[in-house]
Amino acid sequence: AAAAVRGLARGRGSRMCAAAGSEPGARTRFAPSPTGSLHVGGARTALYSWLWARQNGGQFLLRVEDTDTARSTRESEDEVLADLAWLGLVHDEGPTAGGPNGPYRQSERMQGGLYQELAQKLLDSGAAYRCFCTPEELDAKRAAAEAAGENPQYDGTWRDADPAEVQRRLDAGEPYTVRFRVPDGKVVGIDDAVRGRVEWDVQATVGDFILLRSGGMPVYNFCVAVDDADMKVSTVIRAEEHLTNTVRQVLILEALGFPLPRFAHLSLVLGEDRSKLSKRHGATSVNQFRQQGYLPQAMLNYLCLLGWNDSTDQEIYSVDELAAAFSLDRVTKSPAVFDLKKLNWINGQHLRALAEEERAALVGRHLAEAGVAMAADSPFSLSASRMVAEKIELVNDASPLVRDALAYPLADSLASSGAQKLADELRRVGGALVAAHREGVLPDGASPDFEAEWKSAVKSFGKELGLKGKSLFMPLRLAVTGRMAGPDVGAQLQLLALAPDGAKCESVPLDARMAQLEAALADMPVPVEA
Repeated sequence: AAAAVRGLARGRGSRMCAAAGSEPGARTRFAPSPTGSLHVGGARTALYSWLWARQNGGQFLLRVEDTDTARSTRESEDEVLADLAWLGLVHDEGPTAGGPNGPYRQSERMQGGLYQELAQKLLDSGAAYRCFCTPEELDAKRAAAEAAGENPQYDGTWRDADPAEVQRRLDAGEPYTVRFRVPDGKVVGIDDAVRGRVEWDVQATVGDFILLRSGGMPVYNFCVAVDDADMKVSTVIRAEEHLTNTVRQVLILEALGFPLPRFAHLSLVLGEDRSKLSKRHGATSVNQFRQQGYLPQAMLNYLCLLGWNDSTDQEIYSVDELAAAFSLDRVTKSPAVFDLKKLNWINGQHLRALAEEERAALVGRHLAEAGVAMAADSPFSLSASRMVAEKIELVNDASPLVRDALAYPLADSLASSGAQKLADELRRVGGALVAAHREGVLPDGASPDFEAEWKSAVKSFGKELGLKGKSLFMPLRLAVTGRMAGPDVGAQLQLLALAPDGAKCESVPLDARMAQLEAALADMPVPVEA
């Protein structure tokens, strides 16, 4: 452990980076606790850290803070790593990538004795001291302070204890904690890249805080400060809820003679009711959004806009564009509201921007998993992808649209007020359609020239019946699909023609549709001429 500090600068003064602008060679980190799924707020923090490192030609580190043994699990760690990989936020150093500053799991780092060694260094320098107060004594002090309306922080009982008494207790094997000795009158200040200048009156804020618990276990803030210095992290980007932790971490770094990193504390992500985003607002974890059919590039695009803009009206970005445009000085201090409708719109833009083959692969895989298509890469799945391309915002939107296209709810639709207004046109258009089908002159949906043939057939219907525009297209849609709205009618006919060999769900073939249509037309009352 003696060599674990790895030659970091030992100057007593603090080194602060500029509040804005570039930072060549920036080293950033994301340090999740593996106690559950990756929250979208954490994903945004990871994204900003990854972007800042990429933009500055630096390194993005992943450090797993798994010292909460009661809640941390390797399964949760695997989930977080999988979510980051799905988003494309690949770390340069970390548990799976390795690197010269490992180990990258805090539990493994503890085994090397680094924290105990540095706590001893603070004891030797007088920056820390041993406290032999029992839990019962501390509880009594806390209760007394609260009863007096005072800040319930440690009162410094052992701060200036007689060294002989300390040694006597050590020799007796009494348990103790190691506390940081906060300098009298100390004010800690940082130039936060997002929030500007932030200062704390330390004694009024934290008092003498614990570094090592009685069993020798280092506390969170001691571990974080040491790990950031040991891993040479130059910029710490994290949520604003960690702002109060900064006081302790700065004191520890200064006392050990380590340079301070640059800090950037991000505002919270809120739900639409402006409370902190939580499960009651719906999906909040990256894995949930992945399962719902969102694209990773769309998630990154939207998450980046939750608190950042490049001062333009641009809203759709590729990952490369984000890496080129991102800047910490454009991150806002105001909380960001998670707008699901905006995310859906952005996802739809990215989905439609995909090459047809890539989009078809995603849609096809979803249709196969949803039990709609027999195979992901069949002609049926490709046809379905083309049909829904302009209608979907999420990949998962495809399956209900395809199921609807294969069904034929004519009877239900005819009962609607909208269909009843089309009765006269439907009688004429439907009759012509049934006749054309009976005569075998309707275009075959499986024909390679179907699109042109269908357009020609529709044009002929309109000319023959003297109808055009909505008077032609609305009753034609209702007669062919059994619905008043939906994807392109011709695209639905193409899909229907491929259904026998490609659909796994129920479908109503064209013959059955025309039989139902003919029966429905026969049951329609004949208008009485004036």
